[in-house]
Amino acid sequence: MDTIETRFVRPEPRRRVRDFVAGLLAPLPVKNCWTIAEHAGDAGPGGMQDLIGRASWDDALVRADVRDFVAARLGHPDGILVIDETGDLKKGTHTVGVQRQYSGTAGKIENCQLAVHLSYASPFGHTLVDVALYLPRSWTEDPARRLEAGVPDTVGFATKPQLARRLVASAVAGGLPCRWVAGDEAYGSDPNLATALRGLRIGYVLAVACSHRVPTGLGTYRTDQIATGLPRHAWQRISGGSGAKGQRYYDWAFITLPLAADQHAGHHWLLIRRNRTTGELAFYRCWSPERVALRQLVTVAGRRWSIEESFQATKTGLGLDQHQHRRWKAWHRWTTLVIAAHAFLAAAAAVSTASPDGLIDITVNELRRLFHALILDPARRNTDVIAWSIFRRRHQDSAKISHYARQALTEP
Repeated sequence: MDTIETRFVRPEPRRRVRDFVAGLLAPLPVKNCWTIAEHAGDAGPGGMQDLIGRASWDDALVRADVRDFVAARLGHPDGILVIDETGDLKKGTHTVGVQRQYSGTAGKIENCQLAVHLSYASPFGHTLVDVALYLPRSWTEDPARRLEAGVPDTVGFATKPQLARRLVASAVAGGLPCRWVAGDEAYGSDPNLATALRGLRIGYVLAVACSHRVPTGLGTYRTDQIATGLPRHAWQRISGGSGAKGQRYYDWAFITLPLAADQHAGHHWLLIRRNRTTGELAFYRCWSPERVALRQLVTVAGRRWSIEESFQATKTGLGLDQHQHRRWKAWHRWTTLVIAAHAFLAAAAAVSTASPDGLIDITVNELRRLFHALILDPARRNTDVIAWSIFRRRHQDSAKISHYARQALTEP
């Protein structure tokens, strides 16, 4: 909180943002402005709603502070930026950015909201650091919807790879130490993203489809055609990283590719991963300013899954997808404070002492439980349960009266 408090001019929002983040860290069954306000001991949800919707503060500057915090606590010269999107399912049509579209979270086309996230991974840990909400053309080309949701006039349509380029460029310009970028097929299929990364002199390992065509010394071929022609000795068994059930071993091969037709010198490869049991193949386009070993590319490819762990931790433990806000500003503020809470946990877990034999090291999820039980819960004053019960019942009575009055105007 010392890192971000300068972004809040008055003492009231400084206190509220502290209490808000404490509520995100708390084991509340549902996280919204009502439950967080009750956890903080407020008389009602108005203060927390004001913090998210109306108070004067810049969420982009807070995320920049979080990035600096992560650089100081988790920064490493071989840091990896991981890009991926996640979706939140919605029932209505008024939440900013929502429409029927493919969601990787659901695995099918759903009525949902999508956001591109940037994660930072290093030998010390990993955490989310930045985000960009994806706004479909159905929103950018509809002035009435934009106005209702408070979308700034400066925001236009951008594809998910374009949003990823902006996030990476902002992280690099902000001084976050990194050497690599990793992403899935949605980003590996975009040549402009790869060109931009080469311009920044940042190596990348980006997944591509089996139908992706790559240039070789003998012509241009599909990636699956290249894999079929590889001899047995081209494959090496290497771990893609440690998992909960042991090392994640796959068979790997890589093929040197010709230089791209641009001014950025460096080394290009096609990296191929083969499942040892099913034989299923995965493909990656790779580039680095300098020559690297196969094991280095495998390490980067394996670290891409760290962002999935971050999504799981922030959704199940910090309420990333539990927001109830329809407008642009409120959505970004809620997400920013969740990112701040996750960065705190990742940094705290990184400095935890090594565990003795028989115990795994403290995880982000376990640290969240310990922090609330040992620090937050004893320190906060007891909430007046009866007062909050009265407040909720009074609010529900007011809503009931309004519903009956509205019905009386329409019924004979």
